[in-house]
Amino acid sequence: MFTIDNSTEFGARIERQLNDELVIWLTTVGKSGTPQPNPVWFSWNGSEILVFSQPGKAKVHNIAGQSRVALNFNATHTGGDVGVITGEAVLDGKPATDEELAAYNAKYADGLSGLDLTADAFHADYSVLIRIRPDSLRGF
Repeated sequence: MFTIDNSTEFGARIERQLNDELVIWLTTVGKSGTPQPNPVWFSWNGSEILVFSQPGKAKVHNIAGQSRVALNFNATHTGGDVGVITGEAVLDGKPATDEELAAYNAKYADGLSGLDLTADAFHADYSVLIRIRPDSLRGF
C-alpha cells in the first residue's frame, strides 16, 4: 500500500501539495508511445488521486490503452520542490462518493465560479472519473 512519510520534510511537503495544490500534471502515454502531459484539477482522498475528464479526451483513450501514469507538481523556477508520483489509473464506472464530490467541489469552488459553472454542470460535462492509485513517489 502506498504511504507518504509525512514525518520527513519531503513527505510533509508532498502531503501538503496533494491537499492544497490546484493543478497537477498528469502524464499518459499515447498510441505512438509518446508521453502526453496535461495539467488537470485533482483531489486526494488519502489513498487515490481523483481526476475528472470529459469523455473522449486523449487522456481517457490513453489510459484505456496503457494504465500506467505519472503525476508531477509544478516545480520552482530553479527546479526545486520536485515531486513525481507514479501509479495505476483506473477509468472508474462507479460515481465518486458524496464525500469525494464534496471535497473536490469545495477545493474548486472558486475555479468553477470563475468559469461560471455550477458543480453539477461541471460534473455533467467532466463525467469520466479517473482514479489513480499511487505506488511510488520520488523527488527532492
